Amino acid sequence: MKNNLRTWTAAVSIVISLSIPLWAARQEKAAEKPAAKPGVAEMERLKFYLGEWDYTETYPKSAFSPNGGKNTGVYTSKLGPGGMSLVNSFHSQGPVGDFEGLLVMTWDAREKAYKAYVFGNDFPGALVETGAFEGEALVFRSEFPMEGATLKLRNVTRLTGPGTLVSEQYSAMKDAPEKLLVRVEAKKR
Repeated sequence: MKNNLRTWTAAVSIVISLSIPLWAARQEKAAEKPAAKPGVAEMERLKFYLGEWDYTETYPKSAFSPNGGKNTGVYTSKLGPGGMSLVNSFHSQGPVGDFEGLLVMTWDAREKAYKAYVFGNDFPGALVETGAFEGEALVFRSEFPMEGATLKLRNVTRLTGPGTLVSEQYSAMKDAPEKLLVRVEAKKR
């Protein structure tokens, strides 16, 4: 009986001492965070857009807007399905025109870049832009054929303070120098 008790006690001690490292490994694994989905960190950086914003578009005199002018508008940004996109609807009016549209931004893991798809009331299809943060500014670029040449667009958006941002759209035909097309100043409601 004593030998059985000793054998049983020794066996239990061995099992316990062998299972401690396994238990510790399970605890460590349980404490580890699951691997983040690709693009989650990149989409997190765009959350400053979320909410409702009042904005003013200032157009300098140009071929697009010969008299220049200011429009005012509202845009609303919300997360798309699963938080893997940002959906922005906008509408502005004023002497330069009536503009309504939808902007969808997402992270393209293959290109390792942001993609923006812009749909508007005054052009068919979508304008597709590719972007990245350059310092604290989010910069999108696109090119497309127009009137026998290539139109290049560059959009630079940066926060200017709590609940305020500035977005500037530049354009250039062929290899001409860029010119400011519009400056947008927005304030979160």
